[in-house]
Amino acid sequence: MSISTESQEFAVESNERMPVVVVGAGAMGRSWIRMLASSPHARLVGLVDLDLPLAERAVLEEAASGVIVGTSLEEVVANSGAEAVINVTVPQAHRIVNETALLIGLPVLCEKPIAETLPAAIQQVALADVTGGLIMVSQSRRYFNHLSALRQAVSKLGALGTVTTDFFHADHEPGFREQMLHPLLVDMSIHHFDALRHITGHEPLSVQCSAWNPSWSWYASNASATAVFELTDGVRYVYAGSRCSPGLQTSWNGSWHVYGEHGAAHWDGDHHVEVDAEADITVDVPSDYENIAGSLAAFVESVRNNTTPENEIRDNIASLAMVEAAALSAASGERVVIADLLAASYAEAIATERRDDVRERLAAWGSVEAGLSSGHWGTAALARA
Repeated sequence: MSISTESQEFAVESNERMPVVVVGAGAMGRSWIRMLASSPHARLVGLVDLDLPLAERAVLEEAASGVIVGTSLEEVVANSGAEAVINVTVPQAHRIVNETALLIGLPVLCEKPIAETLPAAIQQVALADVTGGLIMVSQSRRYFNHLSALRQAVSKLGALGTVTTDFFHADHEPGFREQMLHPLLVDMSIHHFDALRHITGHEPLSVQCSAWNPSWSWYASNASATAVFELTDGVRYVYAGSRCSPGLQTSWNGSWHVYGEHGAAHWDGDHHVEVDAEADITVDVPSDYENIAGSLAAFVESVRNNTTPENEIRDNIASLAMVEAAALSAASGERVVIADLLAASYAEAIATERRDDVRERLAAWGSVEAGLSSGHWGTAALARA
């Protein structure tokens, strides 16, 4: 195998940095503030948080001069001239922030998970339909250059048989994450599940999962899990992970093995891609923007060029469905068929939606498959090498 490095940075037609408002001044909000300070794609013009002193302190301590701060997204947008919203709030607040942004005509880049439940996520797809606005989910771990190299290698292995991901970490994050019902599956595994779909092109069909909380865990609920997914074309995905394992920790991206018809590929989750194949395989390691900077670059390019981002909300539903199906399987001890879960979630989305126009749009789909397969924002899908 040979590996080369090339520059394939996202091309944004306008030289102007897009003015954006960040909603959420917590730890992740600060990460976005710091990244935006040096971003060639966007600039921070407003910060919104219900805790005004928290937002004011974040702006002061991050030296973000000239930023409008407030508790009302509408007011901060009106006073700052923002052209887009970055939603970095807790998952239960995502809907109200996204809805507010779309109703005032601004596209949204929203942190994952898009919603706490699959029905709530499906409702936001219809909300985007009704408003004609863009919701892109910031699955930022798609944006790693060596993941792109792995994706290239996988495309050359022929038919796939088995994919595995191991993720073992010992992270202490006081706050809502340590109190979540499934801190591994909901907050972290979605990155790995989304990356699986990204690198293989295969979609999930069913899952059998077991989740538990080790006796020494500092999490309130299940911080460890194993799962076996059946994917399209008979591929199997084997996942094992923990957020309370203090030894031999993997990369945050996990450790990956992909076994195919013509060979195998391995990525350590950081900077090493290895291929063992029948024929010599050459892969290029791009030098694109990574992590949240990569997510932002793709978002700005999409908005500027009116193209469909690869993480448009419709595409993200399957990744979230993998999470919810795994959690349901862990709770029941039974195999969960994802098509059945999506159908039940669609019915619940219609039954519980509070806006008449969104509920009517959901019902007009006829089926969840019809709703998710049409109506994407933008004119053409972006593809990242």
